[in-house]
Amino acid sequence: MRRTMNAGSASGSGLPAARGLYSPRYEHDSCGVGFVCDIKGRASRSILDDANRINCRMGHRGGIGCEPGTGDGAGILTGLPHLLLDRVARDQLGVSLPPPGQYGVGIAFLPRDRRERQICKESTEAIIAEQGQRLLGWRRLPHSPER
Repeated sequence: MRRTMNAGSASGSGLPAARGLYSPRYEHDSCGVGFVCDIKGRASRSILDDANRINCRMGHRGGIGCEPGTGDGAGILTGLPHLLLDRVARDQLGVSLPPPGQYGVGIAFLPRDRRERQICKESTEAIIAEQGQRLLGWRRLPHSPER
């Protein structure tokens, strides 16, 4: 990626000068980025399949890094699949979701210990309430630890 020089850039690098908590010495480029989309903006499972294929083919990112079972945290960023989430919310939580754009979804890696897990859930619920939001529910995500 080519950067253009700005007035006040740090030593001719094209990066902004150090200011406050920002320092250009911590800047670095992504070493592997792929983009997949439907040119007409249609949602499709094939977009995720293609994105997964890209992610797993980056030599030192995604699924084939130095740890064969884990990768390095690279992933796929996508919009929320509202129809799927609404169906899951109805079937598993007994609630209907608000319209798209009116809710958020999060993943929490909670402790295995029941008491510690409950403390984390209660803390999360309190913060959600403090922010004027309403928690719709918790659910266990399906997973495949043997993979």
